[in-house]
Amino acid sequence: VQLVESGGGSVQAGGSLRLSCAASGYTYSRYYMGWFRQAAGKGLEGVACINSDGSTIYADSVKGRFTISQDNAENTLYLHMNSLKPEDTAMYYCAADSTGRGTCYLQRFWYTYWGQGTQVTVSS
Repeated sequence: VQLVESGGGSVQAGGSLRLSCAASGYTYSRYYMGWFRQAAGKGLEGVACINSDGSTIYADSVKGRFTISQDNAENTLYLHMNSLKPEDTAMYYCAADSTGRGTCYLQRFWYTYWGQGTQVTVSS
């Protein structure tokens, strides 16, 4: 399984970005995928997740501003980020795993497969 993130960059506060995560070698019929971020000097934080049924969970810090979505035909996960704040500055990672349950998780230990990350920098 390979996950490759893209779409990061530098933006001013209030701006928007869309992150993409292209998945390959992933053939599970039931799965969940998530976005995580790690700011400099801080721990890894779960941002949003989605499962194969389309159910989503968001961290309180991004609710109403970020939207996670997936394009099954393209095997791509997205994170649409609006109203960005300087505190959203971080390296963003996508992650994936298989499941027999209809849920997803914002905790890192539930995920086996990880991408290399894409940097998001929000200036004030």
